[in-house]
Amino acid sequence: MSGTRPEPAGNPVAHALQLARETLPPMHPAGRPFVAGGVAATLLARRFSKRLGLVGALATVATAAFFREPKRVPPARDGVALASADGLVSLIEEAVPPAELGLPAEPRMRVSVFLSVFDVHVQRVPANGVIERVAYRPGKFLSADLDKASDDNERNSVLMRTEDGHELVVVQIAGLVARRILCEIREGDKVGAAATYGIIRFGSRVDLYLPPGSTVLVSKGQRTIGGETVIAELPAAPAKG
Repeated sequence: MSGTRPEPAGNPVAHALQLARETLPPMHPAGRPFVAGGVAATLLARRFSKRLGLVGALATVATAAFFREPKRVPPARDGVALASADGLVSLIEEAVPPAELGLPAEPRMRVSVFLSVFDVHVQRVPANGVIERVAYRPGKFLSADLDKASDDNERNSVLMRTEDGHELVVVQIAGLVARRILCEIREGDKVGAAATYGIIRFGSRVDLYLPPGSTVLVSKGQRTIGGETVIAELPAAPAKG
């Protein structure tokens, strides 16, 4: 009959698995040891109690969900900085970038995104460009939604230069529960907007420092989608000398 979509051919089980792969987000490799440990603990617990086994299975599924890494498609738009994380915009204010990056001690507009344990915890590159510096600094583990978390907590700072010549700074900040920051990019790497570059385990915050003249397009209390939400319009490309 005209206009009728043909049924997919092939093995129905394989088709169902394909649909599941397309629906469920993949898991970041950093989560594999935790999930493997959860599976092992669940199998062991089932030997003693079905209820304990069920609890273990639910905990393992929750852990896998925490480490999810959904595919993101950046907007087809030049001259913008994208959100580096899923979460809630908690602060929009001027602040001096982390000293370990060696930048001038001059305030820049900073947009902070707080990640709860329910948010996707991978971090994404805010624009196309090149990584100029990566600097890790140990610190405290205060609640990531506090103002002083940017200064006092464990953090990993990344300085990148966009294709238009702008400096962007992205800072991964550990939180009250987080004890491990993973950064997978190095100085000199060429990176693409929305690409995953790291992850913070179990509650955290990500700060994005913008170049002077940027126009912030988000508001405090707004939710962001890493790699897709436009945080700010960047100023015109710097003149080449």
